[in-house]
Amino acid sequence: MNKTYKLTLTAMMIAIGTISSSIVSIPIGFTKVFPMQHFLNVLSAVLLGPFYAVAQAFCVSLLRNLMGTGSMFAFPGSMVGALLASILFLKTRKIYLAFIGEVIGTGIFGAILCYPVATLLLGKEATLFGFIPLFIFSSFAGALLGLVILTIFLRKKVLIMAGKSIKN
Repeated sequence: MNKTYKLTLTAMMIAIGTISSSIVSIPIGFTKVFPMQHFLNVLSAVLLGPFYAVAQAFCVSLLRNLMGTGSMFAFPGSMVGALLASILFLKTRKIYLAFIGEVIGTGIFGAILCYPVATLLLGKEATLFGFIPLFIFSSFAGALLGLVILTIFLRKKVLIMAGKSIKN
């Protein structure tokens, strides 16, 4: 897959993530749950690889914050999830491990990384593990959608990965 194709696909995912953030974002407490980001993270992890997946997650988080449809918690949550999903998929070529990587990366590691953001940067009172249930719920819902879509595409032979084998 050439760089132009990867950049174009990344830009399209950034646009979809940014536009859909005003429709699908769910405010809970001082966070905004956004399952579409996790869907895009799984897609970019499988289709594009770690660099483009993390870049996509960062750009969507940045644009959401600039538009007022996101929060500072989007950065650690989405970027860690995209990275772990990409690495697990890259090492195993199994889509379900990209799903698991997204849920664990965002739902646990990203949620824990949000604690210092909440307390030190935003001055909010938060518990260390307080973000985990929200982030797991959001990442599970979005990543499951990504898993289902990619599995359907593979079965229907819509998705061809440049000669690389992919397993469900």
